[in-house]
Amino acid sequence: MTIQLKDLGKAVLETEYAVRGPIVARAQELERAGKEIIYCNIGNPQALEQKPLTYLRQILALCQYPELIEQGDHHFPADVVETAKALLKGTKHGLGAYSESKGVRFIREAVANFIAERDGIEADPEAIYLTDGASKGVQTALRILISDPSDGIMIPIPQYPLYSATLTLYEGKQVNYYLDEAHNWKLSHAMLEMSLQEAKRYGVKVKAICVINPGNPTGNLLDYDNIAMVIDFAKAHNLAILADEVYQENVYLPGDKFTSFAKVMAEKGEKDVSLFSFHSCSKGFLGECGQRGGYMEIRNIPEDVVAQITKLQSVSLCSNLTGQVATYCMVHPPKAGEPSHALYVQERDTILNAMKQRAVILAEGLNKVPGVQCNVVAGAMYAFPRINIPEGRTDAEYCMSLLEATGICVVPGTGFGQVPGTAHFRTTILPPTQKMREVVERFAAFHASYR
Repeated sequence: MTIQLKDLGKAVLETEYAVRGPIVARAQELERAGKEIIYCNIGNPQALEQKPLTYLRQILALCQYPELIEQGDHHFPADVVETAKALLKGTKHGLGAYSESKGVRFIREAVANFIAERDGIEADPEAIYLTDGASKGVQTALRILISDPSDGIMIPIPQYPLYSATLTLYEGKQVNYYLDEAHNWKLSHAMLEMSLQEAKRYGVKVKAICVINPGNPTGNLLDYDNIAMVIDFAKAHNLAILADEVYQENVYLPGDKFTSFAKVMAEKGEKDVSLFSFHSCSKGFLGECGQRGGYMEIRNIPEDVVAQITKLQSVSLCSNLTGQVATYCMVHPPKAGEPSHALYVQERDTILNAMKQRAVILAEGLNKVPGVQCNVVAGAMYAFPRINIPEGRTDAEYCMSLLEATGICVVPGTGFGQVPGTAHFRTTILPPTQKMREVVERFAAFHASYR
């Protein structure tokens, strides 16, 4: 027989992922027809001219083709060669063989050291799983938590569609809690309580709360006290926490700094709240989306449950080895005094300083447009401006019209969730600086004509 749409499961048919939806499909059609398209729809840095880090790519080259080390004619710095040798030894059989299910132990030890140095706390390599990007870790955590159609997960609104899509696919309940746009997208304890009680009223068994920090799509950053509040809330209601921290290097405002949920939990001495934390080499300043590297760290989870997580990981045998090596490069950069250090710092700072500049250009530029309000971009790679549009029009129609008129590809706010009666869109800060200025100019002219 030939499979038909009616043969597919309801969960598959109802799953949506707005970041690669119909507007992007139309953008690709227009591009094939010769129109210039500026893709601001997805956090894909190297597709928008961000250069890969030399250090990471040199190590990948040597690990993929070790003969270069043996031949000695590669002209790579000595510390790169030694790092590649250590990685190849750690994998035992090179990048073409499976690793253990959790990932190469040598690399997991490096991740544990990274967490310990970042937070000043202990980290266990056996509590770390190397994953094909952070997305796979998130999906594993949600698969573990959802055991019944009445099980629910609290997710921020606006959210990253990975969460809504995965919850639909796994047939769990999405429990929305709204971020406070009027106060730079902060979390409110009152809103968390309201969301939880509303879910319980409808018979939903809430199992966990997800927090994205720095925020996607909102560009906000949570402080220590806000994180501590979420941990206390989770403990009071017997919830696990999913901490999506993939943008932890993307912090832009003077005086701000990233604080991890693991750090706050350890400093509070909290042992009764299960924590899943996620990081990725796709974001930050590496932008290595195509390498598909990342990790999940777990805390306060019983051994019998850990065994089930490992079992799920083993179904895919292991994450890809190239991504594991990219993750190692993320958590183990060259140190001061090593031959690669100066170039690494220069490339890193160039990327981050450009993002800081573009964050200001975008937010300030949008706020000069009548009918648009945009919060400061404190972190991550996005803004989520609010737009006033004519009655009867939708944000999806607005974004499609924006694409057709200007070539700017953004995602409507409905794909992320928003307060009813409001309209938004998500845009990245990733186009090159001059192109970012052009985006703002094109958008301002379009918005004036659209209204």
